[in-house]
Amino acid sequence: MRDLALVIFAITYLLLAIGRLRPFRLDRTGISIVGAAAMILSGVVPLPRAAEAVDYRTLVLLFGMMIVVANLRLSGFFRLVTAHVAGLAHSPVQLLAATVAISGVLAAFFINDVVCLVLAPLLLQLTRVLALPPVPFLLALATASNIGSVATITGNPQNMLVASFSGIHYRDFAWHLSPIALAGLVVDFVLLWILYRPQLHGALPATAPELKIRVHRPLLIKSSLAALAAVVLFAAGLPVSNVALGIGAWLLVTRRVRPEKIYRDIDWTLLVLFIGLFVVVAGLETTGVDRDIFAALRPWHLERALPLAIATTALSNVVSNVPAVMVLKPFIAGLHDSEHAWLMVAAASTLAGNLTPLGSVANLIVIEQARRAGVEISFGSYLRLGVPVTLLTLALAVIALRLSP
Repeated sequence: MRDLALVIFAITYLLLAIGRLRPFRLDRTGISIVGAAAMILSGVVPLPRAAEAVDYRTLVLLFGMMIVVANLRLSGFFRLVTAHVAGLAHSPVQLLAATVAISGVLAAFFINDVVCLVLAPLLLQLTRVLALPPVPFLLALATASNIGSVATITGNPQNMLVASFSGIHYRDFAWHLSPIALAGLVVDFVLLWILYRPQLHGALPATAPELKIRVHRPLLIKSSLAALAAVVLFAAGLPVSNVALGIGAWLLVTRRVRPEKIYRDIDWTLLVLFIGLFVVVAGLETTGVDRDIFAALRPWHLERALPLAIATTALSNVVSNVPAVMVLKPFIAGLHDSEHAWLMVAAASTLAGNLTPLGSVANLIVIEQARRAGVEISFGSYLRLGVPVTLLTLALAVIALRLSP
């Protein structure tokens, strides 16, 4: 049974690293479903144990936040805030700084992938109207949204997983990781400025450009109040999954927005991916294979910040960040100082997303949106920024968490 569990786990994670199974139309979500089915049908994980393995708190938190973000998106909140901040800039360099700041701040609270999905078209429109090169601003959006999402539990799905596995409260999470995110955004801007300074000279027009932004005012007010209430309640120490579920349910009670519009914005495939991976990892834990694997890794001293950051970065770029966090769960849970280790995993798995264009879904969203608009972000141009910003921000995270009490 142990060998069978290891084989199923290894094949599942190998296919996750590849991203698909040719010639079949099987993506990462489908791979996780097949892996979970294999664990259950082979008897490695009995069906009752599979149900117990699914962390419903994480799913409820993610689902609730998706509802909040969907309402904010439909109301025009993200575009309105970005257009307002961009309107305060008087030069291309200031606009670049504003792009980094607004991308990072919004991603800290409202899931980085969604921020990129909403803001990329606006930045393309803005740079076209202002006759500015779009690539530096699009790279700023992708990298800053990844960095900013480090700051809080609700910044990205892997942070939600870490919070659920570790029990770290929202305030404690933000206290340790938001300074890293803030410093990382500064590093990101400086590197962008160094790389693209020759293309960012001159001043912007004195009159703000006309941008096509539709705002649903009643929904904007309601969803903004809901988002603010969620952040306040998170910070007050209430269970984050309960808060997200309650706020999401309240937003669904409306006479103005058809539920189908909200449901279309829910990333159902991500939720199913989570469920499948919970069961696959449970198969590894049930047989004790995970303990043998991590016992073999002890000589690498993964209990220390730097080796753990390197291992998490490598694993995140091989199988993606969410599967990486799940596979590290049994090992981190057994460490003496598991809280600091979990914080390191959260920071590294997120910052690792900036290493290559394939490192995070946020990067792929920006690159695809740019391609549709006729703007090419080459692999090389991304690496010029991605490699140094990843190495420097990871160094910041290691230093900060080693000095943190």
